[in-house]
Order: sequence, then structure tokens, then C-alpha cells
Amino acid sequence: MNLFESRDLQVGHELPPLLLPAVNRTTLALYAGASGDHNQVHIDLDFARKTRQPDVFAHGMLSLAYLGRLLTGWVPQQQIRSLAVRFTGITQLGHIPTCHGRVIELFEVDGERRARLAIRCINQYGDEKLVGEASVALI
Repeated sequence: MNLFESRDLQVGHELPPLLLPAVNRTTLALYAGASGDHNQVHIDLDFARKTRQPDVFAHGMLSLAYLGRLLTGWVPQQQIRSLAVRFTGITQLGHIPTCHGRVIELFEVDGERRARLAIRCINQYGDEKLVGEASVALI
């Protein structure tokens, strides 16, 4: 049964978690190249240390991209109606991001069934790095 055609979806439903590999220097270099975000704090150890960081660290938008993957693993991209997040922590090298989502509301807009989701990205220690909400259409 297709979850999105089912009327059985309930508040509290947990999306399958998205477990990602540990963030490393290659991850940061590839993301910088793909995004065009070459901020030195993410790629230059000496610069990062001048800003009182122990090392380079992940782009916040990388964690947001991971949350996007969580959502598009659950519904097609064209069904995403809104996405709002707040950055709450720095993802350091070696952190293993995991993204979670939970249905917190089912509602309708102009005849379209939707689900509001609480979403978050945490590391292997349970420290939140990004929290937010998304709204998706249920077809």
C-alpha cells in the first residue's frame, strides 16, 4: 500500500531516519565545489583556527541539504510545500549526521491533504544541529 494514498497516516508517524556518513574533509570540499560556497572557515584549517575553531566544520546548508534528502526520500520534491529551519549547532569533522522527521499535524488547504512535519538533524551524540518544520502534500 502506498503510504501517500493511504488515509491511515497518523500524527506521530516517524519518517525512516536518514543516516549519513561521517563528515570529513572530502565531504566539505565536494560540497564547497557543488554549492559554490568556498567560505574559508569550511575549507582552510589555519583560517578556522583564527576564528577560534578547533578545525574546519560543515556548512550549515549541507545539513539543510540532508534534511531535503530526508523529505524527498519520503515524498517527491514537487510535493514539498514549505520548509523552514533554524541552525542550532556546528557540525564538526567526524560528526555522523542523522535526520529525523515526525508528522505533527494533518490538515487540508484548498482541498489538498497535507502533513506538517517536525524535522531535525542530529549528530551521533544526539546534539541537534538543525531543527525545523516542513509541509508536504499527500497524494
